[in-house]
Amino acid sequence: MRLFQKKKDSTGLLAVDLGGDGVRVVHALRPVGSMPSVDLAMFFPSSGAVTGSQLEKIGKEVKASGFRCSTLLGGGEYQILSVDAPNVPQEELKTAIRWRLKDMLDFHVDDATIDVLEVPGDKNAAGRGNAMFAVAARNQVVQQRQTLFEEAKIPLGVIDIPEMAQRNLSSLIQPEGRGIAMLYFDASGGLLTVTYEGELYLSRRIEVPVSSLASDSLDQRSAFHDRITLELQRSLDHFDRQYHFITMSKLVLGPLPENVQGLQDYLASNLYMQVEALDLASAVDLSRVPEVQSREGQHRFFLAIGAALRVEEKAL
Repeated sequence: MRLFQKKKDSTGLLAVDLGGDGVRVVHALRPVGSMPSVDLAMFFPSSGAVTGSQLEKIGKEVKASGFRCSTLLGGGEYQILSVDAPNVPQEELKTAIRWRLKDMLDFHVDDATIDVLEVPGDKNAAGRGNAMFAVAARNQVVQQRQTLFEEAKIPLGVIDIPEMAQRNLSSLIQPEGRGIAMLYFDASGGLLTVTYEGELYLSRRIEVPVSSLASDSLDQRSAFHDRITLELQRSLDHFDRQYHFITMSKLVLGPLPENVQGLQDYLASNLYMQVEALDLASAVDLSRVPEVQSREGQHRFFLAIGAALRVEEKAL
């Protein structure tokens, strides 16, 4: 199975996100000419890794067999790397990328499932080569995920990654002709993405889990805020140097739990750009699903909603 399948389905996508605390299931639609909508969002708590039999019960409850389904890899289950686009014929692209990755992965390239995403360059800079994102996961990880869904009798059509789920949401709110940075925190840490004209241009992980942002210690929270700010400044400065043709509009902070306070104000005071908190209801119709209308609900289902709103990728 490819990590990104190139197929559209007018009935929408059912995203099944396996988190450390449970399974999130979201179904969403992207009708042409109107606001995307969520019509199902359910959370099934779990104290450990979900089994095939547990997932099968969930699949029956949400009637997953009637949908085209996707799942998300966790942050530690893949690597996403920026590489220069090789000057080779289309049919040789994957082989050339695999060769370039052989010394960049933390496992043997022969054990990797690889997919690629184009990063468009400056349209006004003729002759300049484009970059690409290479996404690599161990064959064993991909096979285990496929087997789990097969055991659960859930038709798995797409294996996705959080960066693309976040890109899907970012693309709904980005101003025309300008780039937008988005930062979201969950139990695994922070994910920073920069998108422009619907394309992913930058991805960075920030090793600060959301629980750290809710610390009772003011000193600890301040230290984490400092660390996040420094990571953002470095990443965005690097982005400005690499993609000088993109003007950044703002940093959008993904939904946070109610017990996380102060981060937006701190970032707004220490960064050179506008910082906004995202209310998903401004970009996605959530009116039919009470579970995602609260701040807590938006945080819990954030990536699953993004995955369910997946757009068709350009075939590479």
